[in-house]
Amino acid sequence: MKKMYGYIRVSTTRQGLGASLEAQHDSISKFASSKEMQIIEWFEEKETAAKQGRPIFTKMMKLLKAKKADGVIIHKIDRSTRNLKDWVDITNLLDNGCEVHFAHENFDLNTRSGRLMADILVTVAVDMIRNQKQETIKGQEGRLKQGLFPWRAPIGYLNNGKGKFKSIDPIHGPMVKEAFEMYATQKYALKPLLAHLTNAGLKSVSGGKLSLNGLSTILNNPFYMGIIEIKGISYLGGHEPLISTSLFKSVQDILNGKTNQKVIKHDFKFKKLIRCAHCNYSLIAECQKGTVYYRCHTKTCPTKGIRETYIENKLLRHLSQAELSEEECGDLMNTLNLMEREWLKVQQAILSTNKMQQSKIEDKLERLMDNLLDGTIDKDSFEKRKRILLVEMQTKEEMEKNVLNGKEKILQRTRRFLEFSKNLVKTYQNGILEDQRELLKIFTSNLVTEGKNLLIAMQSPFEELYDRAKMELCDPILDTPRNITGENAVKDPFLNTLESIPGNLKNKRLLMTIISRMEYRQDNFHPP
Repeated sequence: MKKMYGYIRVSTTRQGLGASLEAQHDSISKFASSKEMQIIEWFEEKETAAKQGRPIFTKMMKLLKAKKADGVIIHKIDRSTRNLKDWVDITNLLDNGCEVHFAHENFDLNTRSGRLMADILVTVAVDMIRNQKQETIKGQEGRLKQGLFPWRAPIGYLNNGKGKFKSIDPIHGPMVKEAFEMYATQKYALKPLLAHLTNAGLKSVSGGKLSLNGLSTILNNPFYMGIIEIKGISYLGGHEPLISTSLFKSVQDILNGKTNQKVIKHDFKFKKLIRCAHCNYSLIAECQKGTVYYRCHTKTCPTKGIRETYIENKLLRHLSQAELSEEECGDLMNTLNLMEREWLKVQQAILSTNKMQQSKIEDKLERLMDNLLDGTIDKDSFEKRKRILLVEMQTKEEMEKNVLNGKEKILQRTRRFLEFSKNLVKTYQNGILEDQRELLKIFTSNLVTEGKNLLIAMQSPFEELYDRAKMELCDPILDTPRNITGENAVKDPFLNTLESIPGNLKNKRLLMTIISRMEYRQDNFHPP
């Protein structure tokens, strides 16, 4: 009695839970019994036969080549292979005297006609796999063109089932956004940023520990700004972007070669915050008999050492002068409320214009596709131009969101700033050392010593608050709406709403400066 192997296979683990393996097992057992053959070992596999490298199949083939059995019985040809390379290995077994039988197909592989029929069936199986791949690719391209991402959601997004857009993960989504924002500050290298995110609880897609390569993949993935990119081809995603295009571009610029700045903690409050006016070096802090001094250590420099208490007292006087009174804050709040109501009236006009521009971009995309189909441009040029247009389209959509929601946030930040400006001294005095240093960076732009005198330059808009009394001395000719915002009056309809509302000109000028700071001059400036 010939000793044979039995080989049964299904493509997936899920199929293995059904009756397919059992049916193959029974069919092979009956075939072996009818041919008076003995199955000495079974090889069961749950892998697709479309690709080479099935581990159990490879193991069985090595044993057959070593003559450990007389041959193998397989249920059907497509259970043995769906690729031509494995079929060549099987036919080599036949040529070397090893028997190969298929329980379901009734033909003899030792004859020319039987081998031909088997070759045809294998070719049909291979062609079926090719057709399935093409149909799968067509389906994927169709979904991608609809803005759907047909694969597993990246970290920070949730899967919502087939045919549905990915949604932002309420837990990991904010962490991914924070990763972009922190890296964009240039204060974090990848390893410290990874350690921070790991401590915060950010995990990989599989739920394991996020790796350095995984973090790099996140920061390089345009999916988070609303664009799907697959093998160099870009599609406009239908999912909600987690970050803005400007933030994504900033991160890419840093990843492409800019040096990260390191965060350094200091023991002294004003260390490296005060420069010498003569030699332009930072003053060095030192403690003498319990008193902290800041000195310039250049031997030939005439700058003298100054006490930390003197520096702090002068700063507090500046902050006190920059503080708003209750009455001043109330007047500015009233002007801000009038501006907000006026702004609501012009939103619709802006949105209408933005819609027209989006329509033009869509027309350009259609013409670009026509040029590709006509052969006017090649595939690479088409993809480069298409990506530019998709980014432009995404920018327009972000602009629309900013018109609807962004200005409201700026107005809210302006209100917080006005409230914050009523208690500058108290806020500074109540802060711990690190908080006070951060507040100084917000309050001041330059601290310079000349002799024993400290020169303080305030950050805008604190500088305007500090000098607001001078606005009352402006020439009356400036009392025209167009001069409130200067060049911005022509460019920014949001700030231009200050022109059409009643109110004190000094308040309008001051409010314009504050809003400009909130929106334009420093995007990461937030009132504490």
